[in-house]
Amino acid sequence: MKEYETGPEPVGVPDVSVVIGAFEGMPYLIKCLESVEAQTLGAERMEILAINDGSTDGTGAYLDDFAAKSKVPMRVVHQANSGGPASPRNRGLELARGRFVFFLDADDYLGEEALERMVDMADRNKTDVVLGKIEGLGRSAPKSMFGRTEQRTDIFSSRIMYTLSAEKLFRRELLEKYSMRFDEDLYTGEDQQFTLEAYVRGAGVSVEADYVCLYIIRRDDGKHITQSGGYDLRFDSARALMDLIAELFPEGEKRDHVMIRPFVITLLPHFDHRMLKLPEATRRDKIALAKPLMEKYWTPGAARRLKVPERLRMHLVAEGKLEELQEVIAFIRDKKEPEIVRKGRENTPYLAYPYFGDESVGVPDEMYKVTVAETVGGKRVVAAKPFRPAPQKPKPTFARRVVRKLRRMLREMRNPARA
Repeated sequence: MKEYETGPEPVGVPDVSVVIGAFEGMPYLIKCLESVEAQTLGAERMEILAINDGSTDGTGAYLDDFAAKSKVPMRVVHQANSGGPASPRNRGLELARGRFVFFLDADDYLGEEALERMVDMADRNKTDVVLGKIEGLGRSAPKSMFGRTEQRTDIFSSRIMYTLSAEKLFRRELLEKYSMRFDEDLYTGEDQQFTLEAYVRGAGVSVEADYVCLYIIRRDDGKHITQSGGYDLRFDSARALMDLIAELFPEGEKRDHVMIRPFVITLLPHFDHRMLKLPEATRRDKIALAKPLMEKYWTPGAARRLKVPERLRMHLVAEGKLEELQEVIAFIRDKKEPEIVRKGRENTPYLAYPYFGDESVGVPDEMYKVTVAETVGGKRVVAAKPFRPAPQKPKPTFARRVVRKLRRMLREMRNPARA
């Protein structure tokens, strides 16, 4: 397909450029575009940049028709299918003129006040990224970072690193300063790198938790990128994100903290109960794909930030112990409760998952040690506090003993009857 554009040449600088990459977007695209046009921010403060990524379902024609009628300035680019969302987003970013950019998937839609609220928050707090509360329709949505509205936060004082989708408001000046673009070599997870880098390099992040800004939809046809693609693409995504984290942070506490995200969100789901239903060759292939990442980035600092069932599985993956890993996964799948074993003068709690204390397997006890709060059998188990002996009172000096004795004698002289 030859690339071409439709829509008028833009005039002036809008507040927000809404970039919509669309591949086989119908009928979801209809509500998506309507939600942008209905924004309380006002048509004159927005522009729409829609990239038709080689669709064959009428998406291109609908975009052209909408652009011809929309009160929001809109440009449409038609290009050959690129195979992923990175290319259309980058093309939209090249055309963007707004002070801010919002990347909106063609199957999702905005709450009416979303852009107005987010622009106001960014301007008021001089932050470079704004997260708007998300609600899932037919699918789950991230929640832990939306407990309360945050005027200014970062990845170390909040849980924002657990939502790395690109559907957020970004200050375009930041993106251009660091030449930030989506990695077109990745066909899934390309937004994770982009968003994390913006979190880290930007001048703060704001969180709008009092209003649903974004509704994300589960497509019934399975064409959403997160519902398609082979598992090897997920490992490519994990590698790219881990490499970026290593580039942004030197070895140490901060890197370990951020590295938990790809371990728990990207890698760990490959080693849950669903793995037991896979052919053995696939199970072994997944371990082989994970092993170089574990060798490069699995550290004691990262390990102690995980709960025991997470840490134990990651350790067994790193060691390439498939049989033992499957036994642990089955234990978790069957909802068995591990015995709580306490050891040492600190009464340190350990959770006796399979192979605890089994010298023939050789899993270190540290993999079973409770280092973050966990719930076992309805009871909360917390990490042991370091043992500190009770401080002993220092013995009084000779001079102090003499002073005390003289004071006692003086009291007796003043009160002979009591003496």
